[in-house]
Amino acid sequence: MSNNAKIAVGGVAVGLILLIWLPWWVAFLVVVGVPVAGYLALDPAQRRRLRRITRKELGR
Repeated sequence: MSNNAKIAVGGVAVGLILLIWLPWWVAFLVVVGVPVAGYLALDPAQRRRLRRITRKELGR
């Protein structure tokens, strides 16, 4: 199993646990908030680079 597949499976597992353990709207905020917080933590040059590259190149 590739690293990306392991991350995806782990993310699905965490999402299901959150949905069972927390109200749905809190789980939704966590699922949406973590990537947004990660994006906002980047400096402007990193954000420009991330917008410029394609999705296929992100794994490199």
